[in-house]
Amino acid sequence: MVPFSILDLSPVAEGTTISQSFEASKRMAQKAEEFGYTRFWMAEHHGMPGVASAATSVILGQIGAVTKTIRIGSGGVMLPNHAPLVIAEQFGTLEALFPGRVDLGLGRAPGTDMRTAQALRRNLDAGANSFPNDVVELQQLLGTPIENQAILAVPGNDSHIPIWLLGSSLYSAQLAAMLGLPFAFASHFAPDMLLDAIAIYRDRFQPSSELDKPYVMVGVMGAVAETDEEAQYHFTSAQQQFVNLRRNVRGPFPRPVRDRDAFWSPMEKMNVEHTLRYAVVGSPATAEVQLNEFLKETQADEVIISMPIHDIEARLKSVELFAGLGNFMRAAA
Repeated sequence: MVPFSILDLSPVAEGTTISQSFEASKRMAQKAEEFGYTRFWMAEHHGMPGVASAATSVILGQIGAVTKTIRIGSGGVMLPNHAPLVIAEQFGTLEALFPGRVDLGLGRAPGTDMRTAQALRRNLDAGANSFPNDVVELQQLLGTPIENQAILAVPGNDSHIPIWLLGSSLYSAQLAAMLGLPFAFASHFAPDMLLDAIAIYRDRFQPSSELDKPYVMVGVMGAVAETDEEAQYHFTSAQQQFVNLRRNVRGPFPRPVRDRDAFWSPMEKMNVEHTLRYAVVGSPATAEVQLNEFLKETQADEVIISMPIHDIEARLKSVELFAGLGNFMRAAA
């Protein structure tokens, strides 16, 4: 049985507002809970007109308020942007509001361009280099205080919120293995080191008080519809977004188009299709084949799905169809 979860960036779809994006995220979380997904995570990004989840802990509070059982969390918080104490207090607050439902996924990238990263008041070099120490400090702040501990996270201390390490390279795989933490790989947009990272993590894993054996989550982009053609049409929004990122064109999340060749060059097409090579796009029958191949290759413990679909109704339908695929695969297992 491979659990399914959802990664949401609260996309600001072309022609909509940020407020509408947040409402769409709440509806998506409710739909995910209805259809049995394990987690609903949101990611920290800054300075991107097509992404509204910059204040991740704030919007997670709204997600928690409209759901009852699904786990909520970050996928992830970019820890070098923040003091560990601030994150401990924010997520400690979430855990107090929604007991037993909060995950804290951590990444070490800035989640933005360098100018915006500097505007976040961070030391770019020290932030990345101190990431292991910051993770350990955060663990202590969320754990049971020791005698005469000088700094306390209130809320936060004694909450024991599960910490995940996220990565798109080998670095976080090694650190997650060393600390005995669950590991999530961003294969939905960074496929190249996926298998090497998983192998290193599993080979070097050291059991800890948090986890006794390796646990790997892998990411995919997903767009499932009644037909292959409809799913491919909706997925052109994500393909355009990646082309725009490479062109440094900032804008809202694009509307889908019928003619993909109209928005990219042959080289851009090759690069984007390589980047998104693990995407699960098609009818339920097609998606089943794609996902089965991916799971055979990775032997992942969990799959987290990003569904970059412009129209919220089509996005909710994809959530439903993907869940049906998961139920079929669980029954087959």
